[in-house]
Amino acid sequence: MESHFATEAAAQLRRRSPRAVAVNLIGPVTMLGGVAWAFLQPYRLTFLHPQRQGFWWLLSEPPLYVIVVGLVFALVLAPGLLEDLEEVEDAAEG
Repeated sequence: MESHFATEAAAQLRRRSPRAVAVNLIGPVTMLGGVAWAFLQPYRLTFLHPQRQGFWWLLSEPPLYVIVVGLVFALVLAPGLLEDLEEVEDAAEG
């Protein structure tokens, strides 16, 4: 039994260039770096110990910023970059 969707998905996976894979991994790797930073330096997360800290100080958490930047890249920027990269690679092939 063969599915049209599965066939197209397999073709997309085979067709991805190393550049496309690298662009696709930038966001998740950045988020993973932010999570690792939060675990390696928990004292930077002031909401874990909020003694005499104001709202803005609690909001300003560098590891959380890194996670948010990775998420924004993965959801907002990467799809457009991948689309442009596919257009350039298709033009180069044809």
